[in-house]
Parts: sequence; C-alpha cells; structure tokens
Amino acid sequence: MLYALAEKPCNVNELAANLGFSQPMVSRHLKVLRERGMVLASRTGASVEYALADRRLIEALDLLRAVLRDHLSHRAKLIGALSEE
Repeated sequence: MLYALAEKPCNVNELAANLGFSQPMVSRHLKVLRERGMVLASRTGASVEYALADRRLIEALDLLRAVLRDHLSHRAKLIGALSEE
C-alpha cells in the first residue's frame, strides 16, 4: 500500500482496485497508517485522497527488505550446508 501511494496519491477505491483487496480492508489499513503519520489524507470533493507522508518511508522499507533478504539467503546457505553433511 505504501509503495502504491509512493507512485501517486489515490482514494480508497483506486487503491483497492490496484492492490486487489477489498475496500473495507484498505480503509482499515489506511486508518492505521494515517493514525501513525505514515499517510496524509486530503478531501477532494466527495472523495478522500491518500498520499505518502514522507518518501523516506520507502527508503526504510527498502532497507528492511534488503536485510530480510540477506538473512533468508544466509539461512538457506546454512540449511544447504547441513543437508550436504
């Protein structure tokens, strides 16, 4: 959801359609993200548009994903070495 909002601001229905999730589920997640200051909400007519609050969130997510990927790769190597014994 954060990656989608980093590309462009969206309303709940657009996000739900783009991500393949139900509108109520997207609404609940957006509420939590908004409460934590990760997304901003602005009213555009009858619709509320959501945007990423700070681009550094994406940088942080990318860093965390890289750490997790490296950790999983290390574990896979350990398992491979154990199975060769």
